[in-house]
Amino acid sequence: MDIISIIIGIVVGLAAGFGFAKFLEKSNVSNLIKNAKKEASSILKDAKAEAESIKKDKILQAKEKFLELKTEHEQVILSRDKKIAEAEKRTRDKESQVSSELAKNKKLNEEFDTKLADYNNRVEYLEKKQQEIEKLHRSQVEQLEVISGLSAEEAKNQLVESLKAEAKTNAMSFIQDTMEEAKLTAQQEAKKIIINTIQRVGTEEAVENCVSVFNIESDDVKGRIIGREGRNIRALEAATGVEIIVDDTPEAIILSCFDPVRREIARLALHKLVTDGRIHPARIEEVVSKTQKQIEEEIIEVGKRTVIDLGIHGLHPELIKTVGRMKYRSSYGQNLLQHSREVANLCGIMAAELGLNVKLAKRAGLLHDIGKVPETESELPHAILGMQWAEKYGEKEEVCNAIGAHHDEIEMKSLISPIIQVCDAISGARPGARRQVLDSYIQRLKDLEDIAFGFTGVKNAYAIQAGRELRVIVESEKVSDELASTLSFEISQKIQTEMTYPGQVKITVIRETRAVNIAK
Repeated sequence: MDIISIIIGIVVGLAAGFGFAKFLEKSNVSNLIKNAKKEASSILKDAKAEAESIKKDKILQAKEKFLELKTEHEQVILSRDKKIAEAEKRTRDKESQVSSELAKNKKLNEEFDTKLADYNNRVEYLEKKQQEIEKLHRSQVEQLEVISGLSAEEAKNQLVESLKAEAKTNAMSFIQDTMEEAKLTAQQEAKKIIINTIQRVGTEEAVENCVSVFNIESDDVKGRIIGREGRNIRALEAATGVEIIVDDTPEAIILSCFDPVRREIARLALHKLVTDGRIHPARIEEVVSKTQKQIEEEIIEVGKRTVIDLGIHGLHPELIKTVGRMKYRSSYGQNLLQHSREVANLCGIMAAELGLNVKLAKRAGLLHDIGKVPETESELPHAILGMQWAEKYGEKEEVCNAIGAHHDEIEMKSLISPIIQVCDAISGARPGARRQVLDSYIQRLKDLEDIAFGFTGVKNAYAIQAGRELRVIVESEKVSDELASTLSFEISQKIQTEMTYPGQVKITVIRETRAVNIAK
């Protein structure tokens, strides 16, 4: 029973507690609802106040924007109104101007119509007068034909023929007088210029040859130069390309070579070897190599000194080197560098006499024979080869043409070209300029005469003036005057193609006709 009472008490307590808890919960919920309602009404009130404030601000901003846009619109309208007013003013001015121009054109049209009518009247009057004049002219011509017995066309032809013959005679006379005067003046001026040029240049005589003599102190040195079983001399010849002749000539060794550069290298190398005393193949190759470099430097220095002496500037380094190599070249015994310097000075003087470019003439004169110093063999004539080198290294067209044309290989295109040809002939043909062997000289004269005898109708041929002139006597029965001129040209062309000679050769063909009778 006690347990049941306890359980019933617990149940009653729990029910009472549950009811009290429900009461408390209901009271709390009602309080929370009241508080929420109060807070919601407060938030709504604040939101309404803020909305009113925002609304007022937006209305103010909208009014300000409206006023701003209204002001801009009014300004745009004013600007457009102003432009329209200006356009209307310009239009009124144009209308006024057009009205005045129309009035002026109307007036001009009226004047033009008046003048046109006057012109038409004058044309009609002139046509009538022209017809009357033609009638009078025909009647006069008919009267003249009756009087002279010739028609108008025949009279005109006779007059033209007489005037033509008279004009032709006068023209021929004038041309003949002018040509004679020009020839006389030209010959005098040319002789004067050439003589003055030659007199103002100092010249030297040719002494070049193909051998060099190396002097030694005693004949004992010859054995050291030859070496054991000829090793040293063979090594020296192989390194220099020079033939070394060791014979019974006392205290002398002969160096023979047609290339003066190699001969000079051999001479200097041999001098160093003999002075040093150490002569063996390895030492020979070393000394020859050093000597070659020394000669190359000397060649460049000689070229620079030459162009400076002549006042020539801007020459390509390869051309300067070529000019330096001229020192070791010769043509018919004449040193090529001295010849080129001489030609350059002659060209400068002659160009100054003629009022031409002196520096350009000197440049062409110095370079005219650079084709004679090739490092390799070439089948081209030296004038053409020199012209190609000059073009390759940027020389002017006048200089290149003068180099290529100084032996008539190409056509001359400037006044400097004939000057180079003349000065080259003066330098090469003067007495003492070139040395020739007697046998080759005689053979050249004989070859000249043989070429002339190879043509039909040649009776005799004589090479005179040291081979600079060939006089050919022809048979008058076989060669006419016209053929004589052709024969002279053909002989000159054959000499140019078949012979090598310094300067130039003049060919004179002589044709003589004799009529012989005997009075008894």
